[in-house]
Amino acid sequence: MDDATRAQVAAADPAGSVWLSANAGSGKTRVLTDRVAWLLLDGTPPDRILCLTFTKAAAGEMQNRLFERLGEWALLPDDALREALRRLGVRTAAITPEALRRARTLFAGAIETPGGLKIQTIHAFCASLLRRFPLEAGVSPGFREMDDIAARRLVAEVLDAMAADPGDAPVAEALFRQLTDDDRFFDTLTGLRAKLDGGATEADLRAVLGVADSDERAVLRDAIGPGEVAAMTAFADAARAAPGKKMDDLRDLLADAARPNAEAPFETACKAFLTQKLEPKKCPLTKAAEAAYGDAAAEDWAAVCEHLLAVKDRLRGVQALARARTLHEFAPRFLARLAAEKQARGWLDFTDQILHARRLLSDPATAQWVLWKLDGGIDHVLVDEAQDTAPEQWDVIEPLVEAFGDGQGARDVDRTLFVVGDLKQSIYSFQGADPDVFGAMRRRLGAKLTGGVPLQDHALRHSFRSAPAILRVVDRVFADPSGAGGATEHIAFQDRKPGRVDLWPHVPVPEKPEGRIWFDPVDRPASNDAPVVLAGRIASAVKAMIDDRVPIELREGGATVRRPVEARDVLILVRGRQDALFGAILRKCKEAGLDLAGADRLRLAEELAVRDRLALCRVAAAPEDDLSLATVLRSPLMGL
Repeated sequence: MDDATRAQVAAADPAGSVWLSANAGSGKTRVLTDRVAWLLLDGTPPDRILCLTFTKAAAGEMQNRLFERLGEWALLPDDALREALRRLGVRTAAITPEALRRARTLFAGAIETPGGLKIQTIHAFCASLLRRFPLEAGVSPGFREMDDIAARRLVAEVLDAMAADPGDAPVAEALFRQLTDDDRFFDTLTGLRAKLDGGATEADLRAVLGVADSDERAVLRDAIGPGEVAAMTAFADAARAAPGKKMDDLRDLLADAARPNAEAPFETACKAFLTQKLEPKKCPLTKAAEAAYGDAAAEDWAAVCEHLLAVKDRLRGVQALARARTLHEFAPRFLARLAAEKQARGWLDFTDQILHARRLLSDPATAQWVLWKLDGGIDHVLVDEAQDTAPEQWDVIEPLVEAFGDGQGARDVDRTLFVVGDLKQSIYSFQGADPDVFGAMRRRLGAKLTGGVPLQDHALRHSFRSAPAILRVVDRVFADPSGAGGATEHIAFQDRKPGRVDLWPHVPVPEKPEGRIWFDPVDRPASNDAPVVLAGRIASAVKAMIDDRVPIELREGGATVRRPVEARDVLILVRGRQDALFGAILRKCKEAGLDLAGADRLRLAEELAVRDRLALCRVAAAPEDDLSLATVLRSPLMGL
């Protein structure tokens, strides 16, 4: 962590709550690790610190960093340890021999704490909460947490049961006619059950969607009115007055659309007036046809286009209403069956854990008792990646920290909340994350924490990942203050690091690939395919930099070295699932004679030995997984 950021965090009273808004690459995990180290150094027992992260990987990374930090402290000489504590923000006067002794014992204390440090995901915390208060939460004391395999299998069983039920089969069939991605849909549906359990009335759906029409056929029946028929007839007559293939085709198309008995006059009219992207076409009349029509040809043509687009909007609204109606008819039935099956098996999925924990902490009959018991074991709550915390998850966190502001609790200690998040990185909307809640919770918790030390609002603007030139471009691109989180402002930690941003022209997809040699594989890309062209430009640019001996500066052996760029200095990053571009870059770089290290990726999970061991782990976690069990039995691990 840079000195400016560390000083900023250290300036926040360790006895007070802090809200940190971070930039990408600002070291959010480091800040949280520093805060936990601060609290441990201040005498807080490890089991009274609760750190909530968004993913298991983040929890593991933070725990590893913390243990690495504490392990270093245990072995550092006195002078080096004093410097490490000063970098953390500890005042020089406070670094006494007793403080050094305590810093060296923190690692052993963290390791030996019963239950370990509570660095866990919000779902894991909710599961532990439910196991501690199962009767109050209304769950089975021996409930099991569902994994993804069990969840998908259960969803398939419920759908089969609905398809076999005469009462539910029509609703399920209507839904499946509109689905394109079954797995992702049902994952999202089960995650949003709190909003879908009760269904919605027709009036509610109309109000939300702003739809007045209800029948698509009625909209299409009235789509072409007398005014549009007259305009299209006039355009057809004008096209007839100017012979030619283009005008003849337009005349026939408009005449079909204007016929009163046409089967699909609206779609025919759209072909004449709108592009495939549903954008208005320019008036196609030739000069002779336009003269036959009159002076208002362009205005009348634009008026018809505008009318057709308005009808398209009405159709979208009707179609959205139909889809929403189908969803709200299906969801309550599906979710009720799914809940009954899970209850019969004693299973809880991730969303169940959140909802049961929220109910436990908000039910007047149990909330005060549960919170009083928790108040005796939690002094400090830290929240990582807060921008992805869904409203239901905040409903679990908020009761835990409500009493922090009044300075009173089960014990007379300073209790704090520490939140880190970057609004611009909120990408889990399909799991219920709402970026607006990030700012709303800052205001709500700030108001509730005014009784003790007020909530301190700071920003982490330093970035460790990029050069100043790149960060300046990012800030200019996102300079609009009306965007998510307002205008960006980055400070490059490595402020002397050189950088350059080149904007290359777009490589269009060719309308017709070049002919291939007859014996080439049919899946080999043509030489003018966009990925191949772009890969060639990348390889040429890298080779040109090396041939021109473009100078670079870098740190080698503790000193700044200036030398010509080499192939080993270049890193080519490709977005995920860009296999065509990835392979093309490898081929073009080799053709250019570049010293290429190859693909910096290892498909570890595709190795048979690894897959066998993963299957064994799945069987250990979910004994009912028969497919994984069969895989293990047939593998060399069992040899059947």
